[in-house]
Amino acid sequence: MIDDIATGYRRWADVETVGSSPILEGWARGVADSPELLARIAALPPIKRQPNLIFGAARWLGAVPGSFADFEAWVLPRWADLVPVVMARSTQTNEAARCAVLLPALGVFDEPIALIEVGASAGLCLYPDRYSYRFVSDNDLIELDPEDGVSEVVISCEMDAAAAPSRLPTVVWRAGLDLAPLDVRDTDDLRWLDALIWPEHEARRRRLRDAASLVALDPPEIVAGDLIDDLPALIARAPADTHVVVMHTAVLMYPEPARRQRFVDLVRSMPDVTWISNEGEGVLPDIARQVDAPVGGRFIVAVDGRPIGLAGPHGQSYTALD
Repeated sequence: MIDDIATGYRRWADVETVGSSPILEGWARGVADSPELLARIAALPPIKRQPNLIFGAARWLGAVPGSFADFEAWVLPRWADLVPVVMARSTQTNEAARCAVLLPALGVFDEPIALIEVGASAGLCLYPDRYSYRFVSDNDLIELDPEDGVSEVVISCEMDAAAAPSRLPTVVWRAGLDLAPLDVRDTDDLRWLDALIWPEHEARRRRLRDAASLVALDPPEIVAGDLIDDLPALIARAPADTHVVVMHTAVLMYPEPARRQRFVDLVRSMPDVTWISNEGEGVLPDIARQVDAPVGGRFIVAVDGRPIGLAGPHGQSYTALD
């Protein structure tokens, strides 16, 4: 078990953090080489051993970004304080910029959309129609704004002009489903979302604050419930004159594979529902097998099980697939 945890932390450092967060890369590699920390992490339930969760909880409690030696010296004597936070919280990163890589799938509908997000966290990704976008490629800048003008949340995304959407979706009803919903109007919930943002990512931190302010003016309904047991009832509440879209991003890595497949079977069984997924390469193997291009740590965006693009994990880029 200890060796598996160490391997997982090294893999996370190699795949997730290289070139993006030197601090968390150093922490993850340090944990992988620390027998004492590995033993303490091994005592946690498997779902609670994730680097993002451990590091987010530490930062929530006041760990200062820096060297691994400083982190280890800080966290070991505070482990008894860390465990309750880890057990109570989840890795509910709510990155509004992921809306940019969902737009190539969401911007094609002529009819009004009832948008349902599975694993919604605080619901920031339920507002793709309220944000402004700047799609950047080598020779082009495509600006896309809501009808009432430039949003206070402006999202930049590297995307070829041919793949960039020409319009925003018309979302007339939106709702989320989450085991433990967060509320951006709650100070502790917002502080937790901030703690999950990687230390060097100040632009993401500013975007969180701006998106939270926007969403707080018209907060979504997020139902506390299970992605299989409670999804049909939520879909049934969508207005009759809308097209239902069920989407999720960086969520299905957490359920066990058998339960993941049950969710896929459920959404695929609904002919009047469009399913949009944005997940890591290893999460949905049937989708990943259809991708010939190297994924390289990016997420695969798919519509009804058919991959259409590769996306940066935080929505920073999108490459269309043929």
